[in-house]
Amino acid sequence: MDFKDLIAYKKGFELAMEIFEISKSFPKTETYALTDQIRRSSRSTCAQVAEAYRKRRYIKHFISKLTDGDAENSETQVWLNFALKCQYINLPTFNRLHQLSLEVGNLLGYMMKYPHKFGVKQ
Repeated sequence: MDFKDLIAYKKGFELAMEIFEISKSFPKTETYALTDQIRRSSRSTCAQVAEAYRKRRYIKHFISKLTDGDAENSETQVWLNFALKCQYINLPTFNRLHQLSLEVGNLLGYMMKYPHKFGVKQ
């Protein structure tokens, strides 16, 4: 199995790509602020899942990387809240992206709770 086969990675990637497309319409004044931050955090979630999977030989490294990914995912939720309040996205878009982010968080939590299901030696 490859990290790209993990559901957490797939859903995280889907979220990051949706955010990328939607953030293209954010005002130019947000280029180095909200736009950059939300893109970075959503992409970093996927990167952390990939790194965790490659470090699955060591349980502490695996969980540490997943924890970092979970933190990045939470940061993405914060930026989604700002995007909504600044009226850069509408409520249905926010709800869809937020729900996907919650799913990613739940999947990361599952991976942390059951690392042995992902090839981690206890």
